[in-house]
Amino acid sequence: MMNLYLSYLFIFFWSSAFISGQFIVQSASPFAALCFRFCIVSAFFLFFSIIFRERIRINRNLIFQAMITGILFHGFYLGGVFFSYSMGLTATLSALIVCLQPILTNILSGPILKEKVTVTQWIGIFFGFLGTILVIGYDIGTEIPTIGVIASIVALLGATSATIWQKKFTHEISLSVNNFYQALSAGIFLFIISLFFEISFINFDTRFILSISWQIIIVSFGAYAILMYLIKNGTASKTSSLFFLVPPTTAVMAWFVLGEKLLLIDIIGLLICTFGVYIATRTTVSKNVHNS
Repeated sequence: MMNLYLSYLFIFFWSSAFISGQFIVQSASPFAALCFRFCIVSAFFLFFSIIFRERIRINRNLIFQAMITGILFHGFYLGGVFFSYSMGLTATLSALIVCLQPILTNILSGPILKEKVTVTQWIGIFFGFLGTILVIGYDIGTEIPTIGVIASIVALLGATSATIWQKKFTHEISLSVNNFYQALSAGIFLFIISLFFEISFINFDTRFILSISWQIIIVSFGAYAILMYLIKNGTASKTSSLFFLVPPTTAVMAWFVLGEKLLLIDIIGLLICTFGVYIATRTTVSKNVHNS
């Protein structure tokens, strides 16, 4: 039952990241903002590891595995999401694209993690992509920035790869130490990306301070810690199924907070995509609830 409550809390926290991220890129360049965030996050997780007397000096292979997860999750996933924001992509559309992760995870977890992908899941995959196409529509390249969509697809691939990698390799490390090495590697990676691919700047105004604080405390220490716990204690496909609730949750938040408009075709596409991912993952979801 605790896993079920943590799952709902994760959905709310994770969805809020798409909203606060929109505010952050109004006051800072995307990669510089993320570099700043994960430098702070890594310091705090190091502090937690010391306080709880976790073993920080571990096997080099384990460190390498954790750092790869950090680069994929924080570097490619969040870097892609934040860059798409800076290109003008909405929080709702970004969340929709990225949260197709359960579909890719189900496809890849079969050959990589030996988790069976059924015919029903393939049907769900079809509906998931159909819904995404409806939301993106024919406006891509005009109203919808093409480079923003591409960046979100990169983020999608990063999140999917990180989920599978985390489950396959880094389950032997404690959460605090694991998160320390992930955040540290992400900070270094994002610093390099910021130097070469953007004009770096951060305006420490009220909007930035409040938004980055929310992402550090609620998302990095809350949502991400819950995610790593759920991945560690479940299957990759089971955990990734939670993401099918993120797009509609984000859409509602964006409507209230950001004033984003939802056309009828967007709502239909969003519902079809959500239904598709639910179909693709309903078996693992029902097992998760039953086992809890």
